[in-house]
Parts: sequence; structure tokens; C-alpha cells
Amino acid sequence: MFARVTQLEIDTLRTSVEESLALFEAEVMPALRRQPGYRGVQVLATKEGRGMLISFWETAEDAIADAESGFYADVLSKYVTLFKSPPGRERYEVRLTDTANAHQAF
Repeated sequence: MFARVTQLEIDTLRTSVEESLALFEAEVMPALRRQPGYRGVQVLATKEGRGMLISFWETAEDAIADAESGFYADVLSKYVTLFKSPPGRERYEVRLTDTANAHQAF
């Protein structure tokens, strides 16, 4: 399995973290789920607007396919006004994961 990590910062003067998350859930996640090899996502955020999306992919090729298909660029251009600066991205091979109780509220 492979992971794509996107680091971002929401411009909280324009929109709240909660509003940004609601947009992501309603508009981006349905399209993300249709991408080949998609295996899930984790969203981390601070109240100040710093965040990280960790999406999981079956293969390395699946993890980079959105760059070739234009999916990422399309999504980014649609929501560019939400960010203080362009998000950064990196790809990793998932070498170990432990998700026991990961869905519990903290």
C-alpha cells in the first residue's frame, strides 16, 4: 500500500476549518472514492487551520495517477481560495500501520 501526504493551511479569515472539512466531505471525497486504487483517507487539522491529508492507495502508480489525469490540479484550482498557500505533497510506501480503535473519538 502507498500513501500520499498533502500538507496545507486553510485561510481561516475566509473560511473555517469546519466549513472546509464539510466541503471536502461533500464534494471531494465522492470523486476521490472513484479514483482507481483508492483505499481511504485520514484528515488531520488544527483549530488554526494547519492540516494534513493522508490518502491510501493500492499501488505506487495509483498514488501518482491523479497528477497524470489532472484530478489533483482540478480539485486544487476549484478550492485555491481556501488555502493560505499552495499545498505541499509527498508520496510514501506504507511500511507499518496499526489502525486498531482508529475511529474512536478522542
